Amino acid sequence: MPTAGLQFLLEPPAELSAPVVVLSGDEAFLKRECLHAVRRLVVGDEQGEFAWNAFTGREADWRDVSDSLSAVSLFGGGRQAAAVEDADTFVTAFRSQLEDYVAKPPKGSTLVLEVKTWNGSTRLAKAADKAGLVLKCQPPDRGAELGAFRRQAKQWLVKQAPERHHAKLAAAAADLLMELLPLSLGVLEQEVARLSLLAEPTAGGKAAISPELVQQHVGGWRTQKTWDMIDAMADGNAADALGQLDRLLLAGEQPIGLLAQVASTLRRYSAAAMLFSQAEAAGRRGSLRNALEQAGVIKFKLADAERQLKQIGRGRAAELDRRLLDADLAMKGHNSKPDRARLELERLIVWLSSAADPRRRGAESAEQGAGS
Repeated sequence: MPTAGLQFLLEPPAELSAPVVVLSGDEAFLKRECLHAVRRLVVGDEQGEFAWNAFTGREADWRDVSDSLSAVSLFGGGRQAAAVEDADTFVTAFRSQLEDYVAKPPKGSTLVLEVKTWNGSTRLAKAADKAGLVLKCQPPDRGAELGAFRRQAKQWLVKQAPERHHAKLAAAAADLLMELLPLSLGVLEQEVARLSLLAEPTAGGKAAISPELVQQHVGGWRTQKTWDMIDAMADGNAADALGQLDRLLLAGEQPIGLLAQVASTLRRYSAAAMLFSQAEAAGRRGSLRNALEQAGVIKFKLADAERQLKQIGRGRAAELDRRLLDADLAMKGHNSKPDRARLELERLIVWLSSAADPRRRGAESAEQGAGS
């Protein structure tokens, strides 16, 4: 099975003697970090430049790569390594030679292939997975793997901040960064570098990156207004949310992009409601706050999230995933034009409004029946 690239960075092996290492995926920064880690493990720092041979996939020929793997270094008897970057076309052109190499590699050699796509069902992929190391360098789309990637990214950012930027990154600040920015390790690391220059140094000399600092300096006007709109939606304040939506669209935001950010928050509320119901069904006393924390809501937002989930209510929370999926499919299908896509967001805002709460309608009907 492929290993997650972030897991490899967080828990690198003591040594690496695999005949083949594959870096797959489209997260360029993560692949670069893994490539550097692989190089250190395979050839080390001393004399590594003489044992490490780099090739460009579109220009590389198998004979040259093979010769570099079989050569004996004049500067020691360590491993020889060849790294083929952007190797998708190289793999296609020399698949049979690669299969032969993996089946019987030269002693003391490591071939590194950096590719965007890697079909795990091919004979080459199965052999590489068995004999070598396959690192997956791409954030998952959703599900448990996405949650694991977020946790590993947070752990890596917190760990790297003192070493690279002489800064202490608070765990809550790392959580907030991942709320405000795309889930791209390169973007997140660059932002930590910038914040380390803005942070005040602590008594120990390291800059302290707090959630408050992140809130002040990350994302800009549009990001802040997007979060204001999401808060207004979850609070059931349709008028405010529609106003924020209008300003964001006039400023150039695209409805499909806004829906992605809305869905990121609302899916956590859906997950929390499900966890709460499961606890009740198992005869345990449910806690909304615990359920929200388990669903990935960052700690300093828990009080607001608990209030908002109560406003949404159990019934609507159970429908959130379906509503979000319907809106996503509509924006990618019959309502893909911006003016039509806007309607999908407006429908979602109105559906979540306090005025549309079925509990409120039920209470109003009861009052009307009592007064008649």
